[in-house]
Amino acid sequence: MDDLDSVNGIDDEPFPEWLRPPYRGFTVDDLFRLPELPSHTQLVDGGLVFRARQSAYHSLTNALLADGLRRTCPASLRVRREMIVVLGPGQAPEPDVLVARAEAVTGLETNRYAARDVVLVVETVAPDSAIRDRERKPQLYARAGIPHFWRVEEGARRRPVVHVHELDPATGAYTETGVHRDRLTLAVPFAVDIDLTAIDRM
Repeated sequence: MDDLDSVNGIDDEPFPEWLRPPYRGFTVDDLFRLPELPSHTQLVDGGLVFRARQSAYHSLTNALLADGLRRTCPASLRVRREMIVVLGPGQAPEPDVLVARAEAVTGLETNRYAARDVVLVVETVAPDSAIRDRERKPQLYARAGIPHFWRVEEGARRRPVVHVHELDPATGAYTETGVHRDRLTLAVPFAVDIDLTAIDRM
């Protein structure tokens, strides 16, 4: 403890050993092995990412989209919220909403999905994760071959605006196919019709 800390009454706490990254970064095995990690910790580029508390807007937007997807989701697919998707040894982000193939859902103890089993990922942009949600995560999802990506921004009157992207096999990158306000109506990855203004009544 230095003199300034003594004056301010601040104790010099030791750096938690479990937060110290290995030389080559954390791995997916570490993510699920470390006992003291906060809930919803993600792994991006070998680094642990801790999530800030969600706002009511963020939580309601994700509930609105998940419920809307479930209404028309075919039996071959399942909708999940806040589940880890393993993209590689040092990449395990947790999208806000995802759609996975039903055969990958092996029971209530499932705590992660492989990228090959995921059809759609949804990221609702939050202030603490804006760069990751808009830039890095889409790059990682595309590289892993996930065919559909939605980025959700906060629009006028605090209503969600959904930017829909599809993977271009020729470039291996996402192409934006539409921006949806008030209503989200799509034919892929299956028929979707979600009233985005319904957040006003939630």
